[in-house]
Amino acid sequence: MMKQGNACGAKEGRKEKFVNNRKNGTELSTVSGNSNQERQARYKQYANPSVWNTQMLTALETGVKGGKWFSLIDKICRVSNLKSSWNNVSSRNSSAGTDGVTISQFEGRIEQELKYIRSKLSSGAYAPSLIKRINIPKSGGKTRPLGIPTVRDRVIQGAVKNGIEPIFEKDFCKCSFGFRPGIGCKDALREVETLLKSGRTWVLDADIQGFFDAIDHDILIKKIQRNISDGKLIDLILKYLKQGILEGVSSWSPEKGTPQGAVLSPLLANIYLHDMDVLMEDMGFKIIRYADDFVVMCQSEHEAKLALKYIKKYMVTHKLKLHDTKTKIIDARDTEGFDFLGYNFSKDTRKWPTKKSMGKFKDVVRWHTKRKTRYGLKIIIERLNKQLRGWFEYFKHCYKYLFPMCDSWIRRRLRSILLGFNKKGIAHGGFENMRWPNAYFAKMNLFSLEEAHKRACKSLFLNKKLNV
Repeated sequence: MMKQGNACGAKEGRKEKFVNNRKNGTELSTVSGNSNQERQARYKQYANPSVWNTQMLTALETGVKGGKWFSLIDKICRVSNLKSSWNNVSSRNSSAGTDGVTISQFEGRIEQELKYIRSKLSSGAYAPSLIKRINIPKSGGKTRPLGIPTVRDRVIQGAVKNGIEPIFEKDFCKCSFGFRPGIGCKDALREVETLLKSGRTWVLDADIQGFFDAIDHDILIKKIQRNISDGKLIDLILKYLKQGILEGVSSWSPEKGTPQGAVLSPLLANIYLHDMDVLMEDMGFKIIRYADDFVVMCQSEHEAKLALKYIKKYMVTHKLKLHDTKTKIIDARDTEGFDFLGYNFSKDTRKWPTKKSMGKFKDVVRWHTKRKTRYGLKIIIERLNKQLRGWFEYFKHCYKYLFPMCDSWIRRRLRSILLGFNKKGIAHGGFENMRWPNAYFAKMNLFSLEEAHKRACKSLFLNKKLNV
């Protein structure tokens, strides 16, 4: 249990020592593994070889003079790095930006584009294009703004990310799981479950209001400059932060924030919130953060309130604001539990999809199983199976009773389609179940969530048995 008596002077002393150690280059490593070999192996997992050669990886491990990296822009604009970034961009079926250039059109003149980009980056004369903003519908009639950069800007941002990510990734804390190489949502969820089982059932469930639109540019740049002193690179990042936005026929330059949808935004978000992770971990709080979504797992209500106090102070100094109604302290032993990354954690440690997640899942199934359709059942099932497999892969750790309930509901919708081929009506069971039994859909290769869960549990049991 956290020592509450250390909440002031002793903790502040540890915090000061921690920060000074980082400034002096005495790193308190947070990456997996303790040996140099293990850390080097981890660096190679996320350090793009088009930028990070053996000599640079060694410098990443041992530290650079003054703790800052110089002359990175020449490595970022290497043709090999630009091509590596282009390969990542071209593998995604994304829309054109404000210039109207598609992936295929860009590919048709790839050599000229990379030559142009290299020239402009080297001279520091590159100017990003306007970023196209669209609004994505959310639940409750709300929308979420999404920025779509041009293909050229995506390539450049990807190249910048290749160049700077290892520098910051090296120091990121274990409690940060969002948009990081080799870790993700499932790791964060496992950590939450482990802490709940250890008795940390008081949860500070926090929500930062409009985080990506609220990031202060000056504060972010100062954080980046702790590690990087390449003027051209800093100017380029600042240009992307100030990049003009086009929404409909109106355009403007943002004074704060970084667009959701931009390649660099997730990394910049982690850089912005990294000091909060350091503060929480150094003071003994168990925080699990995925981008701007985080929870603090505590052993008592008092500890949770103390964590909230320090986080509020951090928000003020970083010009952020916690959402008044969405940020709350709860006892996970209560009936409703709490939601995190699409899962609901209830009092008996059973996990269910959140109401929002189930709503999205049912909307997708409804879209694929409309009663009036021109497609045959075989095509409908083929398309539906892709969605079901992806959904199961993420939610397969939910309580077992979820899956037969979902299967039954999906089969009922398919029976309604079959019934609609002959006459009007909705399948309610009885005759329709006899006419098209479960075996009928199994023969049609409908993906069964229940059967997939049974196979996953059996595989897990066998693996544990072999390990023993």
